[in-house]
Formats: sequence, C-alpha cells, structure tokens
Amino acid sequence: MSKQLRQDLTYGAPLAAVAAMLADPAFREEVCERQRVLRHDVRVDSTGEGVEVRIEQVQDAAGIPSFAKKLIGDEITIVQEERWASPEAGDITVTIPGKPGDMRGTATLAESGGVTTETVDLTVKVSIPLVGGKVEGLVADMLRKALLVENKVGRDYLSR
Repeated sequence: MSKQLRQDLTYGAPLAAVAAMLADPAFREEVCERQRVLRHDVRVDSTGEGVEVRIEQVQDAAGIPSFAKKLIGDEITIVQEERWASPEAGDITVTIPGKPGDMRGTATLAESGGVTTETVDLTVKVSIPLVGGKVEGLVADMLRKALLVENKVGRDYLSR
C-alpha cells in the first residue's frame, strides 16, 4: 500500500527567483523555524547546474495519535533530501531514520505570466502490518501542512 500526495505551491515571482529561493540556505532555515522544529540542520550544495538540499529536522511528537506515537517515540527525526538536476525539476526523498517507510517523488517548477507553481508529487509508503495505511495518511497530512508553511514562508521571502 501507499498514499499519494500532490500539492501545488504558487508564488507571484518568476521561475528563476523561486529556484534561487529554494537553493538559499537562509530560506530553508526560516522554513524550519516557522515549522517550529526542535532542532534542524540545513545543507545546500551546488552541483554544476544542479543543487542538492539536505534538511535534517527533529520535531516534537506531541499531538500525534497514540498508535503512531508508540512507533516513533516523543520526537521524530526527518531527513529531507532534494536533488535538483535543473531549476525546473528535482527528486525528493524524505525518510525517518530507523523507521520502516519513506516518501519519494518529484518537485517541478512551471512559470506562466510571471507566476511560478511548484508541484510536489510524492508517494508515501510505510511498511508496518495492520497500521501502515493509517500511518501513511498521518504522514501525508503532516507533510501537506509542512508544505503549506513552506509556501507561506516562500511568499513572504519573495515579497522582500
């Protein structure tokens, strides 16, 4: 089983500005701060024409349903890796180290009339018998909320 997550994030800026924002460590730091993570480490590296982003963050598990909290504990470590081969497209992998599952997919940027839409398309897979589907839904919801915070931070960032 798996759960699909597709989220469009719209920015009132050209594609080049959005791509530069996504490659800015200060933007990624601000996103972590606004998501109220307990601890985080952000690394952004240029790779010729591309960019690699690695974000490791620790979130409080407060508010997570008890069936899931038993599996993950009081804190959740999340590692997000993005490999942008070009400004228009990147591969995304999100893992929770030591836990059975991951999120994999793509992010694409498309500009129309000076407005850029980032489309994040992920497959959430959790390999736990009986409760895997519930956990996938929970993870997808958490990730959607995180993306919406990122979109808000991005809109603020681009308006400066």
